[in-house]
Amino acid sequence: MRVHLVDGTYELFRHFYGGPPRADASRDRRDAVAGVIQTLIGMLEGGATHVGVATDHVIESFRNDLYPGYKTGEGIDPKLQEQFVRLEEAVAALGVAIWPMVEVEADDALAAVAASAASDARVEQVIIYTPDKDLAQCVRGDRVVQFDRRSRKVLNADQIMAKFGVPPASIPDYLALTGDSSDGYPGLPGWGSKSASAVLSRYGHLEAVPASAADWDVRPRGATKLAEILRERWNDAVLFRLLATLRTDQPVVGVNEIEYRGPTTAFEALAASWGRTALSARAQAVTLGEPFT
Repeated sequence: MRVHLVDGTYELFRHFYGGPPRADASRDRRDAVAGVIQTLIGMLEGGATHVGVATDHVIESFRNDLYPGYKTGEGIDPKLQEQFVRLEEAVAALGVAIWPMVEVEADDALAAVAASAASDARVEQVIIYTPDKDLAQCVRGDRVVQFDRRSRKVLNADQIMAKFGVPPASIPDYLALTGDSSDGYPGLPGWGSKSASAVLSRYGHLEAVPASAADWDVRPRGATKLAEILRERWNDAVLFRLLATLRTDQPVVGVNEIEYRGPTTAFEALAASWGRTALSARAQAVTLGEPFT
């Protein structure tokens, strides 16, 4: 079997900004929610049998306690913000496993379930649907891969290496040095993608990097200054790596619990309230193993 894990927060943003506004029967905007549901049904029609979705029920997480500059929900369009809970309700009504995260982030849930599923001998492949750089650390050969909807590319371990210049296991170290603007931490001054990949492709993790550039086997531009900054800002680097490291120790369900068994009785009325009754018919057709016409 293949396990399909979806970043519901990313999908909600993608559909909110990628399509025209559309309201439900009560005149509330539900276009993004309906768009995500349509995407999930499309995956099921394409043969997906085991699907799970993680969302950031609360944007803030334990990482905000570690670093005040970490991303928050500030600035999110209120019309988008109020669709988060509606998305979770809709995914559950569709009958797809949903994990609304509070203390940790959706990315942590995806990482935890991916690791658990990959340890199951029945699982041929785990596919994580998100372009987020931090999820690249979860990739394992061809067994756990990342799918970027924007580029329509599947990224395995070799492709992660080609894209970032470091293997998946070094992604948290890489982000510690380069920063991640989407998550709100800056990385270290002077360190960019080229210097980080050059050093980490040789040493793997921050602790293995010699303190003096004179002892480095690689010579990125400005190596002496880079080594000095790493020494002086060591605590920041370790903190940023902690922010970038996904928590795979979260309680997770087994693959049996994410097998799709069909929509609940509430889904038909929900789809009708969006003016998209065909979504209900399509979900039923998937359950019966019949093509939707």
